Amino acid sequence: MKQSSSQDVCTFLVRVSRKLRGCYQSGLAEQKVEPSPMKTTWYCPLDLSTVVEEEEDGVIYTVVVKQQHGAPTSPMSAVSHSQCVKAGTEEKLVLHLLHSFVMGDPSFITIFLSTYRSFTSTKRVLDILTDRLENPPGDNTRSQTRQSFNKAVCTVFSTWLSEYPEDFRALGEPSRLLRLAPLLPKDSSSGADLSARLLRIAEEVSESALLPKSHAVKTNSASPPLDSFRFDSTNILGFTAALIAEQLTKIETELFVRLVPYHCLGSLWSQRDKKGHEGVCWSVRATVRQFNKLANAVLASCLCPTELRSQQRARLLEKWINVAEECRARKNFSSLYAIVSALQSNPIHRLRRTWQETDRESVRKYEELSDIFSEKDNYSQSRELLKGEGTSKFSNHDSRQNNRRLSGSSAMGTVPYLGIFLTDLTMLDTAVKDRLENGYINFDKRRREFEVLAQIRLLQSSCKNCVFIADEVFIRWYQSVPTLTEEDSYRLSNEIEAPCEPSPRGLTPTVIITECPDLSTSGDSDSLFDFPSPVNHLLSKLAKHMKSPSVSCLDVDTSPPTNDSTPAALTPSTPVKSHRRSVSCGNNPSYNTQGPGPDMRIIRIRMDLQDGNLYRSILVTSNDKTPTVISSALEKHIQDPKEASRYELIQLLPEGKELVIPTTGNVFYAMTSSSVDFLLRRKGGNTPLGLQPISTETSATFPRIKAKGRRLVRTLF
Repeated sequence: MKQSSSQDVCTFLVRVSRKLRGCYQSGLAEQKVEPSPMKTTWYCPLDLSTVVEEEEDGVIYTVVVKQQHGAPTSPMSAVSHSQCVKAGTEEKLVLHLLHSFVMGDPSFITIFLSTYRSFTSTKRVLDILTDRLENPPGDNTRSQTRQSFNKAVCTVFSTWLSEYPEDFRALGEPSRLLRLAPLLPKDSSSGADLSARLLRIAEEVSESALLPKSHAVKTNSASPPLDSFRFDSTNILGFTAALIAEQLTKIETELFVRLVPYHCLGSLWSQRDKKGHEGVCWSVRATVRQFNKLANAVLASCLCPTELRSQQRARLLEKWINVAEECRARKNFSSLYAIVSALQSNPIHRLRRTWQETDRESVRKYEELSDIFSEKDNYSQSRELLKGEGTSKFSNHDSRQNNRRLSGSSAMGTVPYLGIFLTDLTMLDTAVKDRLENGYINFDKRRREFEVLAQIRLLQSSCKNCVFIADEVFIRWYQSVPTLTEEDSYRLSNEIEAPCEPSPRGLTPTVIITECPDLSTSGDSDSLFDFPSPVNHLLSKLAKHMKSPSVSCLDVDTSPPTNDSTPAALTPSTPVKSHRRSVSCGNNPSYNTQGPGPDMRIIRIRMDLQDGNLYRSILVTSNDKTPTVISSALEKHIQDPKEASRYELIQLLPEGKELVIPTTGNVFYAMTSSSVDFLLRRKGGNTPLGLQPISTETSATFPRIKAKGRRLVRTLF
C-alpha cells in the first residue's frame, strides 16, 4: 500500500513538470514570433561613470562622463560631462583659472591659489593673466563669451584678494598692479571694487618700497633681554591650572588663526634653512617659537630652584601635569605636547627622588596624556582625537566634568599639534613627483596636498570665534622665564640630583623620530573629519612599501654636548617603578618593505663637518645608486651636487660601527635594516675630533637642544 502511494506521488510530479516545461517552451515560441507587450524594466538610480584621460594643447584632463538613468517613462538618460586638470604646462594651468567653472572643475581655483607657490611665482601668474586680459575673447563687450569671461576674471581675483592679499603686498614694486587694475571688467560693481582694492595695495607697496630701512627696523627689532634674576619659578604655583591653560590656549589660538596653510607645504617648509629663505614660512616659525618657549618655561620652572626639596619640586611637576590636562580639556594639543615633551626630557626625566614624591594620580594622568602623542601607527591616536573633536564644541575627555566647568564659556576651537600635518605634507612632497615624464606640472599632487591644507583650514575655522581674556600677571611671569641652553639644563639637573643615581622612571623620553608603519591597519583614523581624502589613500599605499622615520620636516640635531660626562650620565638607567614604556623608544623599527611594486625607504643623512650635525631625510628607491643618493644629499645640505664623486656614503650602525656603501652600488640593497642613519664623508678624510659615530640609540632619544635657544623645530616639526 505504501509502495503504490509513493508511485502515485512520483507520477503526479512528472506530469506537473512536463506541463510546466511545455508552457515555458510555448511561451518562448510566442515571444520569438510576436514579442509580448509586457516587459520587465530594471531601473538603476545610480550614476554610471566613465573616466578617461585626454590631452589637449599642453593640458591633460581627467574626463568624467556620468550617465544617470531616467525614470521608466523618461525617453532618454541624462548625461553629465566634467573635466578636471591632471597635469599641464605652467601657462595652461594659469589660464585654466578662467575656464574651470565652465569645464566642470569648480575646485580648481581654490586648489591652485593654495598650492601654486610650489611650482611658480605670484609675478609669473599675474603676467600670464594680464597678457590674457589684454586680449579678451568675444567680438564685443556685450557678447555672451565676453560676459562669461569677465565673470570668471572677477571670481578669480576676488577669491585671491580675499584669501591671500599678502601675495600682492609682497610684490615689492607696484608696476604689475598698476598694469592689471585698468584691465579688470568695468561693466560690474565687483570689477570696479577689485580695481580700487588693487590700486590701494599698489599705494601700500609704493610706500613700503620708499621706506625699506624703517620697515626692517620695525620687523627685526628684538625685545630687550629680561633680567633672569627676577624670575621666580615657584610663582607658577600661585596660578590655577585652569588659568594657565586658558592663557596658553589664547596664545596658541591667536597664532593658529594667523597661520598661512600653504606655509606648511613640504616644498616650502623643506627650504626654510637655505640661504635667502630666512623669512619663508614665518607663520609656522611663530608656532614653533611658541612651542619652544613653553617647553623652556616648563624646564626652567622645574629646574631653576635647585635648593628646593624633592617634595616641593614634585608640586611643580604636578602643577604642569594639571595644566596639561586642562589644555587637553580645551583641545589645545599644541601646548599639551609641549608640556609633555618637556617633562619627558632627560633633565626632568632623570630626577628620581622628585618623581617618587609625585602624586600617583598625577603620574597616571601624565602617562595617559603621553600616550596621545605616541608615534605608533603614524600618530593614530592624535588623528582619532582630531577626527572626533576637531569641530565639536567641547572635548570628549571626561566630558561631563569639562562641560560642567566650561559650560559658561564660548565654544572652543581645536589647536592641533602642527607637526602631524608638516609630516604628512613633507612625506607627500617626497613621495610624489612634481612633474610627469613629459615635463608637465603634476597638478594631481597639488590636489592631494590641498586635502591636508583643507583639514588645517577646517580647524582654523573652529577657532575664529573664540574669545579669551588676557591675564597680565601670568603674561608677565611667562615673559620673565629665562632661556635655558642644553648645557644649562643638564647642569641644573646635576645639581639637583647627582648623575650617578639611577632614574626610577620607566617612561623613557619621547622619540621624535616618527615611524610610518602600514597605515592600512589603523582603520579610518587617517582620514580626518570623515571626508574622502586621496592623501590618506596615498600615504596608506606608500606605507605598504616603507617603514621609516619621517622626512626633512623632522630633522634631528645630534650635536655632542660640550661636557663629555653629562649626556651619558643623565641617560635613564635602572627603572624602579613599573610604568609603561613608550612604544616608540628603545627598539629599532623594522624597515623591511612589503608587498608588490617599487621598494623605497626614507634614510637620514648628515654631513661629516664640524657643524654637520643636522640630518636631512631622502627617499631612496630600489633603483637608486650611490652617486644619485650622494648628489641628493649634497643638494639637501645646500652643497654642490657636482662634487658627489669626492664623497663616500657610510651607514651608521649600532655600537659605533660603520658600513661603507660601494661607490657604484645600489644603496637600497647594500644598506642593512638595523639603522637609517647615514654619514656623508669626504673621501680620504677622518672624523673630526669631538664627533663620534652616531648609533641608533643616540638618535632615538629626546632631541638635543642647541646652545642658542631651544631649537626643537628640528625634531618636533
